[in-house]
Amino acid sequence: MRLKLSIIGYQLSIVLIALLVHGCRERELISSPPAAAPVSVAQNHWIRVLLARDVKSCTIMIPSSYEILDAANGISLGKFLRNVGPSTVTASQGQLSIGGKIFPNKQITIRPDQPFVFYISDKGYRGELRLVLNANGALFDIINNVPLETYLAGVVGAEMPSYWEPESLKAQAIASRTYCLYMKERFGWQRSWDVNKTQANQMYLGLEAESPKVWDAVSKTDGQVLTCRNNNGKAGIFPTYFSSVCGGHTEDSKNVFGDSFSPLRGVECLWCRQVAARDMFFWPMVKYDKTDITSQLTAKYPSLAKLGGISNIIVDKTSDCEGFLRITNVKLVGTNGQTDSLHAEDLRLTVDPTGRKIRSTICKITVEGQKVTFFSGRGFGHGVGLCQYGSQGMARGGAVAKNILAHYYPGASITKLY
Repeated sequence: MRLKLSIIGYQLSIVLIALLVHGCRERELISSPPAAAPVSVAQNHWIRVLLARDVKSCTIMIPSSYEILDAANGISLGKFLRNVGPSTVTASQGQLSIGGKIFPNKQITIRPDQPFVFYISDKGYRGELRLVLNANGALFDIINNVPLETYLAGVVGAEMPSYWEPESLKAQAIASRTYCLYMKERFGWQRSWDVNKTQANQMYLGLEAESPKVWDAVSKTDGQVLTCRNNNGKAGIFPTYFSSVCGGHTEDSKNVFGDSFSPLRGVECLWCRQVAARDMFFWPMVKYDKTDITSQLTAKYPSLAKLGGISNIIVDKTSDCEGFLRITNVKLVGTNGQTDSLHAEDLRLTVDPTGRKIRSTICKITVEGQKVTFFSGRGFGHGVGLCQYGSQGMARGGAVAKNILAHYYPGASITKLY
């Protein structure tokens, strides 16, 4: 499924300089990882990252010579010299156009030569660029094929400040590696990509997130994943969820996502409140109109249209987070008297898809007139698994990565995958 890439050439890519040409200006972008940075080349350790979907057009820039291949069969469609400037990619009538050159193929792969870097609208990434036409032939998806360890260098620094404690960065690297491989194994087979570049999975910023400290964390945990005993008794990876600020206590995965893994049970966190700024740990009141909530909920969950409209939101289930209640389930009451239930996390991210206003479900909800108010909030994120600010607090106190992971994923084992 993956296209082969020169092993020796890609290992050299880690230390080379990438040139970004923007319009008539040219500037240098210095790659930060050290020469010893790990690069996995096995096909099953490559990751397909969805950078954008349903795109009409974009601009690409490749600072090296490159080859274009039919992604379906690997047949070369031509070799090209280094771009002299950004090229526009468009889709029309079932064809892709790159810089005015037409490619009738449904999906193509652009494989840069050294330093194996490409840019999409000035954002730099390593590896290969894959363009996949959608069924209507008028839009396309943008996918980055990249070795796992290289991918992680663009994740860890996006999920955590790169100046954080080395042991916290290493804990994040192991959690992110495990999560990515789980998502690839669980969902990748049924679609053209494994993970999204956004917080819907985990943040991935490519070159922008790389730094020597991040590469050091990735290198020193090379191939390490977390495993646990599954229901069949065999050891395997699991979805190592993580969030920014748990608010003092993490949550059982079953209460938030509906899945159940033994290491994903709630544990006390004494550290995130010490590390996170006050306005990060607590969040202010936010109000929404019932009409807006109804339209958002029915758009995402069409079956809720049977309620006619949302007249009330009742807290149905909670869990105790060190004296503060995390809402885990809500009852939706319709204007016609019918009711339905929803995970509180699903309600939160449907009403506020950014997750930056209703920052967690450790809060209170009131309904008055046409307004629904979320207030007395604390924490940032779903609260399952690793608490990132908590891990930083533990690392500051001298804890190493394995101790941090043992606390937030109790019972899990660190396994060397390769």
